[in-house]
Order: sequence, then C-alpha cells, then structure tokens
Amino acid sequence: MLDVLVAGGGPAGWAVAAACARLGLDTELVDPAPDRPWRATYGAWRAELPVEAQTAVAASGRGEAIGTIAHQLGWEYAVLDNAALRDGLAAAPVTVLKGLAREAHPDPEGVTVDLGGSGRRTAVLFDATGAARSVLGAIPRRSAAEQTAVGVLVDADAARDLVTPGSALFMDWRPHHGETGWPTFLYAVPVTSDRVLLEETSLARRPGLGLPVLRRRLHARLAHHRIAVPPGTEERVRFPVDQPLPAPGNWRGPVVPFGAASPLVHPATGYSVATALRLAPRVATAVHDALSRGGAAAAGTAAWQTVWSPAALAVHALRRRSLESLLRFPPKRVPDFFDVFFALPRRHRWAYLTGREDVQGSAAAMGALFAAAPWWLRRRLVFGALDPRRRPGLGEDMTA
Repeated sequence: MLDVLVAGGGPAGWAVAAACARLGLDTELVDPAPDRPWRATYGAWRAELPVEAQTAVAASGRGEAIGTIAHQLGWEYAVLDNAALRDGLAAAPVTVLKGLAREAHPDPEGVTVDLGGSGRRTAVLFDATGAARSVLGAIPRRSAAEQTAVGVLVDADAARDLVTPGSALFMDWRPHHGETGWPTFLYAVPVTSDRVLLEETSLARRPGLGLPVLRRRLHARLAHHRIAVPPGTEERVRFPVDQPLPAPGNWRGPVVPFGAASPLVHPATGYSVATALRLAPRVATAVHDALSRGGAAAAGTAAWQTVWSPAALAVHALRRRSLESLLRFPPKRVPDFFDVFFALPRRHRWAYLTGREDVQGSAAAMGALFAAAPWWLRRRLVFGALDPRRRPGLGEDMTA
C-alpha cells in the first residue's frame, strides 16, 4: 500500500508529489501523458516563489501596469522555465505511472483508485488534475466566470514600445485594439532573454469572452503598435476563476484536491502555481505527521486543513466577493478601478494579491481601496459584492 498517490502531472501535482517523496513517503504520480511538456506560460511575483523555484526563473522584469495611466508596482515579475521547474521537482524519488485515475473508493484505512482497469491502494490520494477534477469530478455549473486569453511570442526588439528591457507589463487596459464592449488588457512579459509574450486577456467574465474576439483584438492592438503577428502556434487560455470548493463529502478522509482542483486559483488574477509550490511542503509535512499518528483519514483531513485553514477560507470568501463586484462593473469603468487599486500603498496591493491567509491584510487592502475610491466606485463595490443575483449572460454579444 502506497503512502501517497498523486493524480495529475502538472506543476501542482509534481510539487506535492516531490514534497511528499522528500519526506520519505512512498509516493507515486499518475498522469495520462506523464512526459508531455507543460505548454502554458506560468508567471508569479518573484518574491512569492519559494527558494527552490528561484533557479527555474526563465525571465523577469520590474512590474508595471496601466489602467488609464502608468503605475510602477514595485515588485519583480517572473516567468518560469517549465522544463527547469519540472526537472527540479522530478529529481525527488517519485514513481511515475502512465494512466488516468478515474474513481476513488475511500474507506477508514485508505483509498482504492481505479486506474482504468487496475486498482491501486494508497493511504492518501491527491487530485491535482486541474479544474476538470478527474477523480472528484467537475462540479456542474450554470456558467462559470472564466479568464480567457490569446497570445503570441515576438522578438523582444519588436516589442520595445510595449515592454522595455528589464520590465514586465502586468496589465495594459488602454483600448488600442479599437473596440468597445467588454474590456480586455494586454499582458506583455519576457519569457526568455530575447522573446516576449504578448497576450490579449479577459481577466474574468461570466461566461468567458470568446477566443475569436481576443484574437481579433490582439491582432488589432499589435497593428496599432506596428508589430507584425508572427507565424506559428498561438497560446490559448481558458480556465474558471470561481471554481467552488469541493463539497465536504468529496474531500473528507484520504481524498484531497490540490492545485486548481482545490481550487487555489486567485479569482482576481488567475494565478495558482506559486501558491501550490509554497503550500506543497506544508501539506506533505501534515500528511507525514498525521499518517504516523492517526492513519489515512487523519492524514487527508490534515492535508485539507493545511490548504484550507480558517484564515484561508475567510480570505477566499473576501476575494470571491471582490470578483462578483468586478463582474458587475460597467465595462468602461474597469480601467478606472485598476487605477485606484494600483495607486494603493504597496503593502495593501501585496496583501490582496498574495496573502491567502492574511485576513487582516486582505480586509485592510479592501478598506483602503474603498477609502481611496470615488463615490461611483464605492457604490459599485458595495452593491456588486452584496448582490446575490448571478448574471451568466454578461456581454453575451461579445462571445463569438
């Protein structure tokens, strides 16, 4: 019987598998294509990355943002080298299996996992298969709030008017794509020493803004800046930012969601990788200690409570309320909102963007935003967060 089985071979799955194996736990990782490269671009504030991930930074730059005016964020933004990050995690003594974890059958002594015709017995199972949750199962949603994006890689010299050397443009809300309607921004960051990712992004929308709209806007924006769209593969992004927590019956005991399946995605930014990398050693320690004291069920509960402490649950609720407010903003006012947010003191912005267990800091940041906001924004913040109605059809005319 294994100590730990991890379903999902992305950054979150590998992070928790490696952390468990390094503590001496007998650990396996299962994925349908375990050798498949990670194609997505993973970014984070450099100070948020754990020490061991710092060597996997491919490129970085000082963070900048533009609402209607420019803001220096005061932190360094980093893009990860996926191969280096994976190699570092894979150095841990983890056994890798090719397969799909389809079902989990927990009992007081552990969990039996169906790997597509064969069973595997483990004390603790981590479902790190992303929002799809191949083990726990995706939660049916009427309409999820999604972040969507379309991007291309260009030579750094060609993008100098947008991304100066040594900088990373976190958000540029200027409507240089020439369209009205739901607002989108340009995300422009270095991914190597000589290549830059230019990505037209819809931060959050219910339902997600269609990729054809984003592609059209990206091409128009690049034409505005006299940047030729290079041939080759484009990056396409679509994932939910308001994935609900699994129902209590789905996680109590030895089956534990982790990563985007948990969900660790920040609803206001879409980021989760740095959080997973930082949490993984703590979660592994909780499993290691609980297994020796109370068995499989205790280890699963300890892992869940490490990820979702009372403080983390409280901050998650505050962030979800903020997301609902933003979703109800008049589109033309969204850049103004970010001007107010980016003008806040650094400690408030940092607490809101990274402090997932900092209840006091998150509440103080939201209070500072309210105090700095003009009256029209205050009204939107209050009534948007308190409005219980869901609006699945926001901007429906822009989805094609």
